[in-house]
Parts: sequence; structure tokens; C-alpha cells
Amino acid sequence: MFTVEQIKEHLSKVIYPGFSKSIVDFNFIKDVKILDENSITLILNITSDETKVEEELRESIFNELAPLNINNIHVIINTPNTEKKYDEMPVNGQNIAPQIKNFVMISSGKGGVGKSTTSVNLAIALAKEGKKVGLLDADIYGPNIPRMLGIDQIPATVENKKILPYKVFGLEVISLGNIADPSQAVMWSGSMMSKAIAQLLTDVKWSELDIMVIDMPPGTGDAQVTLAESIPIAAGINVTTPQQVALDDSKRCLDMFDKLDIPVAGIIENMSMFICPTCDTKTPIFASGTCDALAKEFNTQVLTHIPIEPAIRIAGDEGKPMMEFDPSSASSKAYTQAAEKLIVSIDKFRKEGIIGNDAIQPKKDLPEGVVVDSCGV
Repeated sequence: MFTVEQIKEHLSKVIYPGFSKSIVDFNFIKDVKILDENSITLILNITSDETKVEEELRESIFNELAPLNINNIHVIINTPNTEKKYDEMPVNGQNIAPQIKNFVMISSGKGGVGKSTTSVNLAIALAKEGKKVGLLDADIYGPNIPRMLGIDQIPATVENKKILPYKVFGLEVISLGNIADPSQAVMWSGSMMSKAIAQLLTDVKWSELDIMVIDMPPGTGDAQVTLAESIPIAAGINVTTPQQVALDDSKRCLDMFDKLDIPVAGIIENMSMFICPTCDTKTPIFASGTCDALAKEFNTQVLTHIPIEPAIRIAGDEGKPMMEFDPSSASSKAYTQAAEKLIVSIDKFRKEGIIGNDAIQPKKDLPEGVVVDSCGV
């Protein structure tokens, strides 16, 4: 087993390009995280904006650390121009991950509404419908999906330093929670967070997928805006609970979808009703069905009403999602209903010309007579 001191000793031989001093001498190493006996994460803050410098540093770091036999080395290099570099990512219709046919943004106006649990089970439900599905945990501040899926290792890397996604329950999955130290708080600016999310798309060796489910951070901030500009979102889904305080925030989420030209597949009403595990009595703890009026206001639909079942909490804590381990439960049936409606919605959006094969194309901008192929999902 290696130590931080041993790692830094080897890194003291990594000479900063163009100089005679090492990255240790320049104090460029911000952090060294040992995740387990085979995995580390290195964070560097350097002074150059040149891609060539980053490439030379990565190569030298891997070479100098080779004698320690560390299987998984994840290197994060921050530059003074990080913000500008991300601003130069493709925008409005260009796709930084073209092998993925359809991106679905799962968003909420506030935290604590069960968005991540919904993302996990909806993704599995889509896979059970015969689709090739990816799940991107982009909730940078609360990456809970690894626990919900029982994943506790750092991802492996392949040639050209691409990260291999996990393959579990019929999904391809990646999360910052498996790369950064899960016990440390993430305190990033909006631009840093946006860049990290984009890297989870571009630096991961995703297969050709029918649908990518993206679990977004709560709110309507930089992450949502930047992602919408970097990939063509096929559909947005708002996850909420029935009480009015959550619905107020849902209105802001749905308004954000509209402003970003993201087609809305619908609303998922979570915690719709408590189902007693002993007597099967249904109790609307947070009310129920209140999202129907909200859906009508925003000219969309309620994809499903998901009840509260104690088994949902157990499933999430133990990494055994309901859709996989209790497919006959009321919750699993609701997730299946949502998946079926989502597939129909994406197909409908394509046929109507709301989305195209490579970019979001609002119907109002399409020439008359244009025929758009079916989505193929």
C-alpha cells in the first residue's frame, strides 16, 4: 500500500514543461486523495492554459507513478483559463457526445424530492423496455447514485485516459461520487461545476446509447444552462412532491425548460401517497394529485404518481433499486408507466420536428414540409 508521501516523492520528479523545477517545487499539487489500495485522485492547479502542457504533465505523472503499481489514477488539472475553455464548448445544437441518441434531463426546483431515486429507477425501467440506457449522475453537490446502485469503486481507465462507465442493472453509469472523495464537501464555482459535468460526458467511453438519463443538481443554475447548450436535450422531466412549497419551485423548473427550448416530457409526482406495508392503506401525507393542475398550466402531462413505500428507502440505502429487486411493487409499476410515456413523448417530439437527429430544432424554425425521422428509441 502506498502513502501520500510516497506519491508526492514520485511526483517530485515530474518537471513542469519549460522549467527545471517539478510540480512539487512549484506547489502546483492542490490535493492527493487515496480512495482505496488501487485508486487515487490528483488535483493540480497550474499556471498555463496550453493543452500541450496538460498533456505532457499527464503523461509524465503516469510514468513517474508507474513503479507504485496504482491501477486507477485520475488527474484533475485546473488552469487559469478553465472558465474560458468551458465557455468555448460547443453550444446550441452541437453535441459533445454524438454517440448518444437522446438526452433526458431530470431536474427539480428544489432538493429532497426524490430526484436521484427517480432517475435510478426510471433508467432501469427504460432498460427493461429494451433500450440501451446510460445514467449520468450530474448532481455534483449530492452524488448519491453510487450508493443507490451499490457501486463503491473508482472507475477504470482505458487508452487515451478515457474512463470506463460502470455496467450495472443493464445500465452504463458514471458519477463524480466515484471519482472525488465522497466524504469531502464539493465547493465549486458554477463554471467549475459545468466543466466537470461536460467532462463526465466527453472523458467517459460511453457506448452508442438510445437514452442518457441525466440526474441534474437541484435548482435552475449554471449546470442546467450550460448542459442545455452543450448537448441536444430530447426531453426534460420535472420531479416534485405534491405539497405547495415544492410546486412553487417546480414552476421555476418548468419555466427554465421553456426558456432553454427543452421539450417537456412531463412531471413525476413523487411521494404521492404513503402505502402502509402491513395493511396496504393509502394515506396522502403530502397531498396527492396536485401536479395535475400544474401540468395543465404548462401544457404537459403527469408521467406518473409514485407512492411512498418504506421499501424505497431500504432499496436506496442498500444499493438494491426497486425496479430490479421488487418489480411488482406499486412504485416499480409507476416507474414503468413513466418510462413508457417518456419513450412515446420523445418519439412524438421527433415526428413533430421539435427535436432533430443532431440538435434541438424548435418547430417554429423548421421550413414547411420538412419530414423528421422517428427517434429510433
